[in-house]
Amino acid sequence: MNQHFPNQLFLLGVLLLWSWASFAVAEEKVAHVIDFSGKSNGSAVSWLEEQGFELQLDAKKLNPRFENDALVISAHGEMAGFFGLQLKQQNFIHNVKRVEIVWGVNKSPQGANWNEGINSVPIAVMLSFGTEKLSSGLPFGIYEAPYFLSPFIGKADEVDRMYVGKLWKKGGRYFCVASGDQPGTVITTDFEVDEKFRATFKHDKTPPITGVAFQTNTNNTQGGAEAFIKKITFLSR
Repeated sequence: MNQHFPNQLFLLGVLLLWSWASFAVAEEKVAHVIDFSGKSNGSAVSWLEEQGFELQLDAKKLNPRFENDALVISAHGEMAGFFGLQLKQQNFIHNVKRVEIVWGVNKSPQGANWNEGINSVPIAVMLSFGTEKLSSGLPFGIYEAPYFLSPFIGKADEVDRMYVGKLWKKGGRYFCVASGDQPGTVITTDFEVDEKFRATFKHDKTPPITGVAFQTNTNNTQGGAEAFIKKITFLSR
């Protein structure tokens, strides 16, 4: 038997694996980008509204502004603000494999801890899927919403853990993607959505992304918060 045969098999296996990985990366494409960078410093309210974002709850009190090549939001005291973008049907983002988010936290709210039921966040992104509306858990259909996955940056929360909130228990899941005290650090989050959606909600196929939002919530905490976001990139196959 050729003594080099096992080595040749190993080399062939490495080459095949490399070829497959290269093909997988090559076929992935940018489907959509929301870019908050490159803007002149100042209030971001008009720009957000022009892009179709709805500013809800205390969103304007969060002083959304462009600063240091990012969109910055700040909470002073206890408040919650929501910035939601509902995509038109022709703009639904199909076949998304993963979402890359470039963001960070300058200041975390004191006391926020999902492990102890204090579901507050300095910043979270919410990705809505499909158009089916599911109950929030409140009566009379209040705040019904599509399925969503929501990555967030925490401080005392467990990285890579999936959390269920107090509302939207059937259709919403939250994922801590970074944690700890790291003020000002630019974090690049590679958030896989396709397999995560199908596994979490027991669906055979992941619906298109139909809405994008981000939020800050400092309720039941102290000291306020400040966070920033630079870009959200949707990658599909």
